[in-house]
Amino acid sequence: MSYKILVADDEAEIRDLLRLYLEKDGYEVVEAADGAQALSALQEASLQKEDIDLVILDIMMPGIDGYRVLRNIRENSNIPVIMLSAKSGDADKILGLDLGADDYITKPFQPLEAVARVNSNIRRFYALGSGRQKQVETLKVRDLELDLQSCLLRQGERVIELTSVEYRLMKLFMENPGKVFTKQQLFEEGWGDEYLVSDNNIMVCISKLRAKLSEDGNAYIKTIRGLGYRLEKCEKNF
Repeated sequence: MSYKILVADDEAEIRDLLRLYLEKDGYEVVEAADGAQALSALQEASLQKEDIDLVILDIMMPGIDGYRVLRNIRENSNIPVIMLSAKSGDADKILGLDLGADDYITKPFQPLEAVARVNSNIRRFYALGSGRQKQVETLKVRDLELDLQSCLLRQGERVIELTSVEYRLMKLFMENPGKVFTKQQLFEEGWGDEYLVSDNNIMVCISKLRAKLSEDGNAYIKTIRGLGYRLEKCEKNF
């Protein structure tokens, strides 16, 4: 499941750092450089029915600060909000928590700690049932659209016929675009059996999937030498 994280901070270096680590962990990231952009991103996501699932919110931003953004969020939503600030005083933390923040990270911070806190809040709010469950019926990556109800894969207007194994592999790839899966992971997901020895079925299945998606074998599913395969999140020149 791909969750969308809004990172609102006026420091581009921090946004870039968080994006790097969050995307590596499978999250989709939306950036905002100030409070106004953060509110705009939340509103746009809501209008498009692609809600933001968690917000990392800097307190000290120009114009509309993080506290005001948090107040606005809590008027409409109970999604997890992690406050991010150079202020380490207890009073600042208490104010943020009193306004409805779920967590607090003090700058400077370790990126892996930030990702761990995101994982924890996502798991607590969504996976453990304290918040709304993500009801996803369609997965979208680039021009591919996988309907989980009808089990149909579309590429634009074209319907791509899939076998049951191919469907399970595409579902795994499209739920985690950009993530590398080993042969063992793909075999156990696609065939539902324990992977004991090297199996050519994986190579054959990946080859067939590539042929169905594009004449360019690496256009969608890329081989990561010595590791496995990943579905490219964006079009690249190889």
